[in-house]
Amino acid sequence: MVCSAVPAQFPLKLVSRRMLAPSVAHLTFVRDDGAPLDYIPGQFVQVHFHYADGTATKRSYSLATIRDHVPDAGESVEIAVSYVPGGAATALFEGLEEGGTVQASGPFGRFCLQPADDNRRYLLIATGTGVTPYRAMLPQLAEAMAARGIEVVLLFGARTPAELLYGDEFRAFAARHPAFRFVPCFSRELPAPGSAQAHADVRHGYVQQFIDEFAPSAEGDIAYLCGNPDMVDACFEALKVHGLPVPRIRREKYVSSK
Repeated sequence: MVCSAVPAQFPLKLVSRRMLAPSVAHLTFVRDDGAPLDYIPGQFVQVHFHYADGTATKRSYSLATIRDHVPDAGESVEIAVSYVPGGAATALFEGLEEGGTVQASGPFGRFCLQPADDNRRYLLIATGTGVTPYRAMLPQLAEAMAARGIEVVLLFGARTPAELLYGDEFRAFAARHPAFRFVPCFSRELPAPGSAQAHADVRHGYVQQFIDEFAPSAEGDIAYLCGNPDMVDACFEALKVHGLPVPRIRREKYVSSK
């Protein structure tokens, strides 16, 4: 399977929203034209809108939808949106009522698992909404673990437990799949002792501080990096030090835009 792009715009109708964190919303849409959205986990859509002065602009959002079947018309299209004070996209989404529509295009991107991958382990590293594509990849990862016997480590950086997006889902997935290891890294505040988030693999610090602990291997690993550009650059350099060739380090940077 090859990542593909469909450039035509289409309407997305908001079905529901819930807050994942104080400043991050999970938005669920359906295509309002009745067509399915065929995508590969790891791809993104672009939402098109206008600034107050009429200038056209767009923002990119990784698809968070978990799907393990052929796409159906009417199924959900899910994204995670960071709310930025004063942001034009924030105003768009905060003001969007259920049943309201936005124009989108896509899917785009090549930040996908590849069918020819011959690795023994995936190192998935993310901060903030950069974890979104990994949520969409969960069915593919489960299939790869069952078919190829691979291992998966998800290193996910957040400032506080309240900002650990989809943490309950990743913990539940790890409980069902022993080959999947979920390692939340909190830079400011650790979970309360005895809470569900305070499990043995919690780390205090930034994700890049813990790469050495997992002994990346050029022969066995493929790494994915998604999120804050500084984190992506730091992890990229650390993985190269461990000998991973550039084609086995797949990157996507998230830059906040107003």
